[in-house]
Amino acid sequence: MFSTVFRSLYANLKMEGHRQLLLVLLSFGAFALTHLAQAQSDQQGFISLDCGLPADLSPYTDSDTGLTFSSDVDFISSGLRGEAGDDNRYDYRQYKDLRYFPDGIRNCYNLKVEQGINYLIRAGFGYGNYDGLDVYPKFDLHVGPNMWMAVDLEFWNDGEIIYMTKSNLLQICLVKTGPTIPMISTLELRPLRNDSYMTQFGPLDLIYRRAYTSNSTAVIRYPDDVFDRKWNRYDLSETDVNTTLSVRSSSPFQVPEAVSRSGVTPKNVTTPLRIRLSLADDSDKVNVYFHFAEIQALRANDTREFDIELEDTIIKSAYSPTMLQLDTIYNVSPQKCSFGLCYLDLVRTPRSTLPPLINAIEAFKVLDFPYDETNPNDVAAMKDIEAIYGLKMISWQGDPCVPELLRWEDLKCSYANKSAPPRIISLDLSSRGLKGVIAPAFQNLTELRKLDLSNNSFTGGVPEFLASMKSLSNINLNWNDLTGPLPKVFHDKEKNGLKLTIQGNSKFSDDASSKSNNQKYVVPVVASVASVLIVVAVLILILVFKKRRPTQVDSLPTVQHELPRRPTIFTQTKRFKYSEVVTLTDNFERVLGEGGFGVVYHGSLSGTQPIAVKLLSQSSVQGYKEFKAEVELLLRVHHVNLVSLVGYCDEESHLALLYEYAPNGDLKQHLSGERGGSPLKWSSRLKIVVETAQGLEYLHTGCQPPMVHRDVKTTNILLDEHFQAKLADFGLSRSFPIGGETHVSTAVAGTPGYLDPEYYRTNRLNEKSDVYSFGIVLLEIITSRPVIQQTREKPHIAAWVGYMLTKGDIENVVDPRLNRDYEPTSVWKALEIAMSCVNPSSEKRPTMSQVTNELKQCLTLDNSKRGGKEDMGSRSSVEMSTSFTTEIIPKAR
Repeated sequence: MFSTVFRSLYANLKMEGHRQLLLVLLSFGAFALTHLAQAQSDQQGFISLDCGLPADLSPYTDSDTGLTFSSDVDFISSGLRGEAGDDNRYDYRQYKDLRYFPDGIRNCYNLKVEQGINYLIRAGFGYGNYDGLDVYPKFDLHVGPNMWMAVDLEFWNDGEIIYMTKSNLLQICLVKTGPTIPMISTLELRPLRNDSYMTQFGPLDLIYRRAYTSNSTAVIRYPDDVFDRKWNRYDLSETDVNTTLSVRSSSPFQVPEAVSRSGVTPKNVTTPLRIRLSLADDSDKVNVYFHFAEIQALRANDTREFDIELEDTIIKSAYSPTMLQLDTIYNVSPQKCSFGLCYLDLVRTPRSTLPPLINAIEAFKVLDFPYDETNPNDVAAMKDIEAIYGLKMISWQGDPCVPELLRWEDLKCSYANKSAPPRIISLDLSSRGLKGVIAPAFQNLTELRKLDLSNNSFTGGVPEFLASMKSLSNINLNWNDLTGPLPKVFHDKEKNGLKLTIQGNSKFSDDASSKSNNQKYVVPVVASVASVLIVVAVLILILVFKKRRPTQVDSLPTVQHELPRRPTIFTQTKRFKYSEVVTLTDNFERVLGEGGFGVVYHGSLSGTQPIAVKLLSQSSVQGYKEFKAEVELLLRVHHVNLVSLVGYCDEESHLALLYEYAPNGDLKQHLSGERGGSPLKWSSRLKIVVETAQGLEYLHTGCQPPMVHRDVKTTNILLDEHFQAKLADFGLSRSFPIGGETHVSTAVAGTPGYLDPEYYRTNRLNEKSDVYSFGIVLLEIITSRPVIQQTREKPHIAAWVGYMLTKGDIENVVDPRLNRDYEPTSVWKALEIAMSCVNPSSEKRPTMSQVTNELKQCLTLDNSKRGGKEDMGSRSSVEMSTSFTTEIIPKAR
């Protein structure tokens, strides 16, 4: 309204002096309106996160911008905080702190927003060599399930996108794609007006935003820009045009006056003003916003008029900027450019007396976000289930179903209907240590077909809502603490094919089954008349068969009708009752150690043979699956360098493993000096590492099928009374393929620092993953240094050793406590072996057989110095690379 009145007055005033007076009034009015809008904004709806900022320092006001930044601790559940080094190139305070993500593939921020609103989303990254590795991280950045961009911090430090939110929850995810660790310094959201930028064709990824002025020393942003856009001042090497008068911006873009008061015209007034835009890909489509305001006082006979062209397409013809009012012109349809180059031309028309003028420009790449987010009701249900049972799973971040490669662990989804969001159809929460009743939240997964809640500690009855879930056809409730009877509605569901298994619930009884069977279990409900007929037919055949055979009833074994309490562990011996375990340990009197699985106690068999008893705790993250895997593996493997299983206990809720006792503890304790006494000699260390290698070689080549240990580390190498090495803890072990296949895909498991980066990145497991972990162990034995130590030049031991070797500094690599009491050739060869084992490429690592033979040669070399005559029977040496700089250590920058 005000702008219309002012324009009318301006058109009717004849005298130049009056016009100048009106320009002043217009400037004052625009100034008042702009600052009123700015005051009304007051950062309303802004989200400004200083990632990694300690909570006790939050919030703070940035002295340069006046923006209020807060810690990100309430917006993400993973990651570690760090601080950029002194070489950080950013002045803003929020680039001092950072958050990095060594665990998991996808780590996501969860931000509450308004649905259906255009948001400017900005992510900032200040690496600053915080980790001492001097390797710029590379990773992907996602908005929800869709990839925003591939981040390479050697060339790129900020990203900005304009995105219309699809729900009230916005997730910004950092996705690991290689060996480097994703990190972030700042994350900012600014709500925009929906009638400004065009996002109906897709999100707008900022290519650049320029304010044309000769002053190129500063960035214009908040509070000058109420939306906190960053305007980089840019000298186009043309003729500068400036004004001190205020310029109105009544359009929804609200370009700040600090931008609109400057502009450029071509030096050659007869030629077009050309701006070139470079794209990464010639298939990219662009959306360009030109901002114009007439900021020169025109004479009575002056005319400024020009065509606005994008790649020879006229966006606007015969355009004339409005006096001291900023307008925005843009291409309504996103447009491709030839060979990845866009030419933006402002072409003077024949009737124009003045050359074209431009004040500012914004250019965006229009992104294609192909994935629909998972059905929001399914997402809400999973969040409720996660909260109710306190589930902490690193993969449960971001969208549950998409992209499919990043789907949440233990979920299956339906992707058949491309026009509809994915739905969750299967949920497996078996062996997760869940307690309490079966929550109603499960019924909100309305497309769920299969639900597995077995091997937990659920109590209460079987809820009727499970039977009312129309799609649910398979329910596994085995091995919980549920009580009966089973609601009648489940028996009615037999006709519709429901399969319900509820074995192993000792307190459960069902009236429907107890009429014919007094045992306290319910047989699986398999509603099929055909199956009943098959059972009858089998019984008839058995009776006929028995009639034809000679009667030998007394010699036949008794048929046991009692159902097993858990899936049977394959063995015939070595099973102990829990009461026997209590006796063997003197009621768990002496503790040997404690870990994620529970507590290890000292015990003895017959009062003479010492044993170690590992008792699985009720809250163990290891769970019954790992317990079962370890028992079954140890019952079928026998090697002098693998810890021997004395027995196990699997009784009700009591799970225990009984091992041979290793009185000299684990290797880590000796390397760290925790057990006191003299440091291990080099010859003793070599003997231990050779024996460990032999144990691993047996798993890889002597077992059928071969096994991968998956958790080789110094705390899992036990030492008996003769300091003989025994590899222990096989709960994470897995079989790996032989023949044509080269790997098995499995969820990543292991210990940070020892974990094969290639396996971590790809989930593709083979025996070379153990080789990498063994290489780290070998480096520990040589150096007696921590695997990860943030205070040294290179925090990870492999990077640090490689760095020291490139300097030729072997003396500072080897444990100084050895006092040079070793054969240097033996140590150097051991280092070569270790560095070949930790090669980033699994294909370039040796096999454990090759490693074992090479280490035996090291031991022979060391024995020869001492006059020893022991021949370890080593074969010819495999070639070991000493080119540490090319494979292990990144080049110095």
